[in-house]
Amino acid sequence: MFLTISTTGTPERPATDLGYLLHKHPGKAQAFSTSYGTAHVLYPEADEQRCTAALLLEVDAVALVRRGKGKGRGGAPDAALAQYVNDRPYAASSLLAVAIGAVFSSAMRGVCGARPELPAQARPLRVEVPALPARGGPGLVRRLFEPLGWTVTAEPVALDAQFPEWGDSRYVRLVLESGSRTVAEALRHLYVLLPVLDDAKHYWVAADEVDKLLRVGEGWLPDHPEQKLITSRYLSRRWSLTREAMARLELVRLAETDDSEVEAIDNAVAAEAEAEEKPTPLAVQRRDAIVAALTEAGAARVLDLGCGEGHLVQTLLKDPRFTEIVGVDVSMRALTIASRRLKLDRMGERQASRVRLFQGSLAYTDGRLKGYDAAVLSEVVEHLDLPRLPALEYAVFGAARPRTVLVTTPNVEYNVRWESLPAGHVRHRDHRFEWTREEFRTWAGAVAERHGYGVRYVAVGPDDPEVGPPTQMAVFTMNTHTNEKEAKAA
Repeated sequence: MFLTISTTGTPERPATDLGYLLHKHPGKAQAFSTSYGTAHVLYPEADEQRCTAALLLEVDAVALVRRGKGKGRGGAPDAALAQYVNDRPYAASSLLAVAIGAVFSSAMRGVCGARPELPAQARPLRVEVPALPARGGPGLVRRLFEPLGWTVTAEPVALDAQFPEWGDSRYVRLVLESGSRTVAEALRHLYVLLPVLDDAKHYWVAADEVDKLLRVGEGWLPDHPEQKLITSRYLSRRWSLTREAMARLELVRLAETDDSEVEAIDNAVAAEAEAEEKPTPLAVQRRDAIVAALTEAGAARVLDLGCGEGHLVQTLLKDPRFTEIVGVDVSMRALTIASRRLKLDRMGERQASRVRLFQGSLAYTDGRLKGYDAAVLSEVVEHLDLPRLPALEYAVFGAARPRTVLVTTPNVEYNVRWESLPAGHVRHRDHRFEWTREEFRTWAGAVAERHGYGVRYVAVGPDDPEVGPPTQMAVFTMNTHTNEKEAKAA
């Protein structure tokens, strides 16, 4: 995929100043690695009268398929054409927008250390995108760019020039022209509106995308007549994020109307939120208890068995004491969601070296699980049929044998405290059983005795004097003599 930015100049303000603004020398061709291929920056022409910078993104189709399969959130809509043959390498999309953000990040922020006065200077600009998916046609392209002061040419691309009766494709050749525009403004417009027109993103859209949208849209998005459409499409139609973004944009608009700061408009909401402190969710309390137990055990290399969508793995990654974290789950769908949650495709090399995700069943022994300091089975055992528990027990305690094992499971006695849970029902439709405190301790004690572990019990959540805590946790620690015996055998 390809994009060019051109400007004209005079002897007093040469066009080659574009090189300073983009932080890329006109006399060099440079290449930059991205998660999905290589971005090249080159200058087809560069003199004081006219300068053109080109951004060429070579997409690695195999990496794109492996890291972002399927349609829907985070998937390329044209992946249905074929896994390795689609329009992603050729048509401008969120891939190109991410490349703009990575290669021209300083230019987008309006920063130029060598010539600090340049970013604020408006200049004539011409932007060309040869192939742009436009879901909404040329009319939508004009509705998005013309309110921002661009002169727009959006020429539909025929499906096949030899068969004009087939009509036009959803692609356009886009030319944007402005007689007075800063480079930073142009890049910010492209960064947001390219994926909006494509109406798809190749990566998982998380909550931080709202902050990114508001930051890049500062100064133009709050007053844009197509604000709602831009916000919805940019956030991949995730309605909770769209509502949040629209509410924050309205605050910005009100603050500008009153010539005041956003904080001054929003202070009543902040005070109310501070006064009514929300209770900590049980899932968060459970993860906090697990982290505390792992820290107390001195564990550095940790297995999250049945990791699901990666919430615990994400929490452990934030603590540098955990040097290796492995998430294991039988569900590839859950592992795909976990990978997106952790942003493995955008993670730095050092951080990525600390985490691995792989598919595996806890009902079978697996040599990959041996040698770790600790293993966590958080809300896992109750999803197995009772006859399969001995297989899990042997796979973890008999074969993998980490020094510490943490097992959390619901306390069925506490269910009477859930007002929304009908009597006699379990907390999740996939739970095969839920234990009382006595049943859990009986099982855990027998497991510990059979495999040479000691066990203690920790209440997670409010410990009700009548029915106990909502979650019960067993902390298994390998007995000292067992550990020494196995070390000698090794």
